[in-house]
Parts: sequence; C-alpha cells; structure tokens
Amino acid sequence: MEAEVVEFLVPVENTKTLFVWNLEASRSEDLLHEELWSLFSSFGPLYLLKLCPADPGFFSALVKFFSSGHAAQAQRDTDGRTLFQHRPLKVRLSSKKTPHFLSRSTPLSHAHCLTLANHCLGFNGWSSDIITLKDLGPEPDADPDTRGRCLRLGCLLQLSFPFHQLTTRGAAVLQETLSSDPVEKLQQRPRLVRAVSHRALVQAFSNVLLVLLGRGKVLLELKDSHQFVLEEEEEPVLQVTELSLPPDEDEELELTVS
Repeated sequence: MEAEVVEFLVPVENTKTLFVWNLEASRSEDLLHEELWSLFSSFGPLYLLKLCPADPGFFSALVKFFSSGHAAQAQRDTDGRTLFQHRPLKVRLSSKKTPHFLSRSTPLSHAHCLTLANHCLGFNGWSSDIITLKDLGPEPDADPDTRGRCLRLGCLLQLSFPFHQLTTRGAAVLQETLSSDPVEKLQQRPRLVRAVSHRALVQAFSNVLLVLLGRGKVLLELKDSHQFVLEEEEEPVLQVTELSLPPDEDEELELTVS
C-alpha cells in the first residue's frame, strides 16, 4: 500500500467505494449487515455500509471506506470468495460519477471523527481537552423579544497527539432559544454544552491529516493553523464565526459498477 493522505472529511471518491452483490438472503438483514461490517472493517475503518434488496433471494451492498488503499485491498481479497456464504461474492470499485454538489469538502460527524481517529491512532493516541466553555450572551443585534431567552455558548477545545508531539485547536459557537417549559429548559443547557463541544472537536479534527504508510504505520500532519478567538466580554481568548456544518447522514446513492 502506497502512502495515502486521509482527511477528516466525508469520502466521496469512487476509489473509496465498493459495490458488493450476490449476497444470499438466507440470513436476516441485520445479521448479514453485521457479517459484512466485520469482514470489510478488517481492512480499514468504514464510513458507510448499506444493504439494498436485489434479485429475489439476494442483497447488494454499498461499502464506503475512508481510504482508497483499504478499499482496493478489500476488493482484491474478497472478490470471487465464498467467505460466509455458499456463493462467491462479487466485489467491484464503484464507477458512479460523483455529482458536483457532492464533491465539496464536508467535515465528518463527531461519531465518524472518533471512529477514524481511534482506528488509525489508537485510543491512547490522541486526547481532547476543553480549554474554555463560556456563555457568550445574545448577539448584539438579536431580536429584543428573544434576547432574554437566548442561550449562546462558545467552546474552545484542544486536540493533543502525544506520540506525534502535535496539538491543534477547534472552536464553535452555538445558540438555542430557551423553552418556556421548565423541564425542557433544564435539559437545554446540557444538550447545548454537548453539541458545541462536539462541534469544536469536529473543527479541530478538520485541521488533521493522516498519512497512511501501510502495515499499520501512520504519520500525522496539520494543515495551516488558524487563530481561533471566542468573543468574551472580559477576557478575549478566541473568536470564531458561528459554524453551521451539514450532518453527514447516510446519503442515498445509486449503485453502479464498471
């Protein structure tokens, strides 16, 4: 496997997507999904695995890796093999052309960031620490009718990679209008604290480049550093614009192969 740079972005390249068919429907869909996930994740971390009904008695599957090298290795080692069923699997790299509107760089979700980082760096290969979490108050131009009910939090978070002796930071600002219901109001702050810290972690990981060298060896580089500042009345520490990152939900994709 040649050296490959992997970013913490939603993978859209054809070289990272496999189309699998000839899957026997003799077991439940949940069990088949579990067997496929176990099989293909042994080659590298997966972003997505989706099962689709095919001909009567069969399923097809879309398997998306974070790494082109992992996808290629999985295709070579699984195509034409029976593995967990009687019929041999058919596995091909997808030939679907990525639409222009999907080719933009989209940050991974919080959960996918953890999956990729833990697999490539190990659970003790990185850590995160919240440097500051502050109530920023309503924006100056906020609607007077909602200013008193606006909860706006800013979070500055640091990622550390001890084996690589590197650190990077991410920041996020989120706000929510407080509910008039007392029970719901009590739940809103903890929920927003979690959401803004997750968003800051995603922002920090977007600055990280994983260099996969094969045989489990990984180098780590950082993109150009950015100065993050959170607006604070007394002690300005960081400042960011309010982020609105689209969630990388499982997209509906047409499955085609060459």
